[in-house]
Amino acid sequence: MAKKTYFVTGTDTEVGKTIVSASILEAAKALGKRTIAMKPIASGCEQTPEGLRNEDALMLQAAVTESIAYDVINPVALEPAIAPHVAAVQAGKQISAQRLIGFCRGLQMQPADVMLIEGAGGWRVPLNDRETYASVPREMGLGVIMVVPLKLGCINHAMLTAEAIRADGLTVAGWVANHPEADPMSCEEETLNYLVTHLEAPCLGILPYVDEVPVADMPAVLARYLNVSPLFEN
Repeated sequence: MAKKTYFVTGTDTEVGKTIVSASILEAAKALGKRTIAMKPIASGCEQTPEGLRNEDALMLQAAVTESIAYDVINPVALEPAIAPHVAAVQAGKQISAQRLIGFCRGLQMQPADVMLIEGAGGWRVPLNDRETYASVPREMGLGVIMVVPLKLGCINHAMLTAEAIRADGLTVAGWVANHPEADPMSCEEETLNYLVTHLEAPCLGILPYVDEVPVADMPAVLARYLNVSPLFEN
């Protein structure tokens, strides 16, 4: 069974959850840890001879140390590149928290030092008319890793997300600052200082914007900027 399991969420969509998750997995591997991961729901999948495939889920599959079938990493694959609950309706599928928890617990039984579960969008992304994705980590009692993009508005989004996570009875196990754009944000140092002081959770690293290496190689490069040791404490 996985010794540690964390849920990875973003303060918004398109903040780099997958590249951060894959980089954390690479950093853990460098520490000699056995890793597994999954992205239970993925929209924006492409048809391939093997079936629907999502580039984010494939990146996670490449980053883990253990062999995991694609359908286990991404059990709910949706073709439209839209919000998961809308994509599911269009695909004639039903998504529920309990169904996703079942998938997660199935993989969680595999031996590993750490398991990452990558969410979709932000903390309150809907699964259906009654449930949000937050129901999954809440019911599983997971620590949460938060991805914060360094851009205008990130302090507000980060503080509100951390507040919502704690209001749901969970702990922010750590957060990663990510540069989603080539141009640095204005007053970046002041922004980082505020987040470090007020988020009350360890900063696991600050990832630079990189475009000079192939996408497949980015996690290994970015892992050098992370300190994931807090994830294995206690």
